[in-house]
Amino acid sequence: MGFNCGIVGLPNVGKSTLFNALTQTAAAQAMNYPFCTIEPNIGIVGVPDSRLFTLARIAKSAKIIPTQLEIVDIAGLVKGASDGEGLGNQFLGHIRGTDAILHIVRCFENSDITHVHGNIDPIRDIEVVETELMLADLESLKKKQLSVIKKNNPELAVEKNFLAKSIDWLETGKMLARLPLSEDEEAFAATMHLITRKPILYVCNVNENEVATGNHWTKKVSEFAQNRNFGSVVVSAAIESEIAIMDDESEKSEYIASLGLAESGLSRVIRSGYNLLNLLTFFTAGPQEARAWTTHQNAKAPTAAGVIHTDFERGFICAETISYHDYVAFGGESGAKAAGKMRLEGKEYVVNDGDVFHFRFNV
Repeated sequence: MGFNCGIVGLPNVGKSTLFNALTQTAAAQAMNYPFCTIEPNIGIVGVPDSRLFTLARIAKSAKIIPTQLEIVDIAGLVKGASDGEGLGNQFLGHIRGTDAILHIVRCFENSDITHVHGNIDPIRDIEVVETELMLADLESLKKKQLSVIKKNNPELAVEKNFLAKSIDWLETGKMLARLPLSEDEEAFAATMHLITRKPILYVCNVNENEVATGNHWTKKVSEFAQNRNFGSVVVSAAIESEIAIMDDESEKSEYIASLGLAESGLSRVIRSGYNLLNLLTFFTAGPQEARAWTTHQNAKAPTAAGVIHTDFERGFICAETISYHDYVAFGGESGAKAAGKMRLEGKEYVVNDGDVFHFRFNV
């Protein structure tokens, strides 16, 4: 089960710098956080989670394998992309295939770096990008609407209704993520890969001296994001580039702490992107490896088992379950079992974030 986020933004906002820092960081941490490049613009990074290292220490695991997130660096967007300007069609094709959007927004002054619109205004920049996304979705919806109307099939009432109300909604300048849909409409919408239905994390790129506090632009972006039920984080691409080339972990930690930060901005971006997708982490831990796995919130135990192997889901019997807190408090699996903290959960069990599982199944 793979999940991915596409990085978008206007030219000269720090998008490529952040992506390069992220891939350098991932490559440097290959011992703990596996990284690979599928194409030049796609990187797979480990999701930072200190719980995994705690479990590995207790279980004396030989290997540590984090859960992963795919980051896709999508070509810089310009006004008119929906009409094919710049790398328009290529950009839009790549972003349709992602699960969520990391929208990099310039919130810094620097006379050496030209802004495509001549001055700093993050809300205007966001709206330029999102207008292109809405225009692209409008085009897709109108094409589909023509096809449905031609068929003149009364069984396509749900599709017809969804298409009409989505077009009306977009034409008022609103993203489809805010459009209320019925269950049937949701199912149809999922088949269309519409860009403006995807959740968004706004990533505010600031100067080095503003990374701990943000600035008046980041506050505006935060309010804008909250009004849409999306998230925002503040990072400095310049700082992340410096952190990425540091080999010594203690030096890296000291540098991050000296900036008034608990962790790197990229760690927050990766984790926020993960949370944006309504995912949760469960674990398996033993002498061979401690491993984090990903499933959707509200997933049931057999679905989680299927993330590890389809045979586990097909032949699911039960899940030996220990909460992360109990696993740590009682010194591992045997201590938790002895304290009566291991539960046998069946097919209807809803997975909690941090559950440590051992699945029983029939082959």
